[in-house]
Amino acid sequence: MQRLGRSCVSWTSPRFPQVEPHATIAEIKNLFTKSHPQWYPARQSLRLDPKGKSLKDEDVLQKLPVGTTATLYFRDLGAQISWVTVFLTEYTGPLFIYLLFYFRVPFIYGHKYDFTSSRHTVVHLACICHSFHYVKRLLETLFVHRFSHGTMPLRNIFKNCTYYWGFAAWMAYYINHPLYTPPTYGAQQVKLALAIFVICQLGNFSIHMALRDLRPAGSKTRKIPYPTKNPFTWLFLLVSCPNYTYEMGSWIGFAIMTQCLPVALFSLAGFIQMTIWAKGKHRSYLKEFRDYPPLRMPIIPFLL
Repeated sequence: MQRLGRSCVSWTSPRFPQVEPHATIAEIKNLFTKSHPQWYPARQSLRLDPKGKSLKDEDVLQKLPVGTTATLYFRDLGAQISWVTVFLTEYTGPLFIYLLFYFRVPFIYGHKYDFTSSRHTVVHLACICHSFHYVKRLLETLFVHRFSHGTMPLRNIFKNCTYYWGFAAWMAYYINHPLYTPPTYGAQQVKLALAIFVICQLGNFSIHMALRDLRPAGSKTRKIPYPTKNPFTWLFLLVSCPNYTYEMGSWIGFAIMTQCLPVALFSLAGFIQMTIWAKGKHRSYLKEFRDYPPLRMPIIPFLL
């Protein structure tokens, strides 16, 4: 193994035993780790070209477009952390941060408001909805989601937590503020928004269950997702990522319910990010499956 700078390594050195043609990329990573323990397999990216895409762990050496001698290039992905740990950290923070403002713990709104309760029903309803959303996410992380990649860069957890925790605190501060005023159209607006929120939460959960059933446990199999007998999954007829569509709908409902600017801004930021993810996944589907349904859009039916 010969290092080519900080980020590339050529698999040509006689210091390593000969790699069998039927060896997988995962086996090569494990072999590399034996001599370089600081670069554990999840931290490695092996490529056929320094600027190319990372090879998959299940790729077999003899099936790659190489001759009798293969040169693999190594890139250090940096310290890694499991997706489960990242999600649990991301979602636990907003859940407890919001409750600190809801219960008006000391030093937030002033001494006379410590542990007081809002007189507005919508404030209590908003707390229930917000808490339900993140409890649902935590349970899905533990019992529903199956991740195609086991880890992500450690640095991402700080960025993601800043986003989720920061917005949670900003929203909670205004919604639970002693001077908060209810929505303009009162109970009718709140009821409509609650219906949107509940429907979209059920839809989001239904899509996650449908996606889970596509991939057997321990497998990285990829299939085209199709609607099931569950009506909430029928959105697959029109979009590639209905989980993002329902997620966006939930936050729109929450924004209407609370009539709070920070919630609207959080919804907008989330929509932009989810649109980027949806477009990427949509392109991946089109590239991988020739028979992919042509009418589907990434996230919004007929538009986007």
